[in-house]
Amino acid sequence: MRPKTKLPKETVFLGLGSNLGNREDHLINAIDALNGDEIQIKAHSSVFETEAWGDENLKPFLNMVIQIETTLPPLQLLQRVESIERQLGRKSGKGMFQNRNIDIDILLFGKHIVDLENLKIPHRGLPVRSFVLEPLNELAPDLIHPVSGKTIRQLLRECPDDSRVIKRETPLNIPGAGS
Repeated sequence: MRPKTKLPKETVFLGLGSNLGNREDHLINAIDALNGDEIQIKAHSSVFETEAWGDENLKPFLNMVIQIETTLPPLQLLQRVESIERQLGRKSGKGMFQNRNIDIDILLFGKHIVDLENLKIPHRGLPVRSFVLEPLNELAPDLIHPVSGKTIRQLLRECPDDSRVIKRETPLNIPGAGS
């Protein structure tokens, strides 16, 4: 019997958003579902109230970013994230911009660049979406975007998105998660 090979841990940043139902509970439930043997929550940003991006008819979102460590490779992490989204009531539908209980995006996966049909890392919207850059900047302002070579702080300063992003004063009560 061969000994188990220990896979290296990668630092990954995930964007979480919710604009339906009890948005706070959806964020907490997503974090709780993610945390386990292969995924450990290391830190989380504040929660930000944001205008819906891409369609002004959508309800406002709560958005945040979490930092995790995982031994899962990118495609397996995507499968896990999509499974959690379905468990938490996300409906698949047509179009990019929809109201949703939960949305979980892989923003950055270590220094990896992934360009597959169903997975782009770094997330292609990251440099142009203030609702992602604000919470990511709170966690890792000096982190280097592996494609642009710019820090998150620089990307936020240069971000063309001027939609409303307001930090909520009341933090989420996330059991066992760092902050």
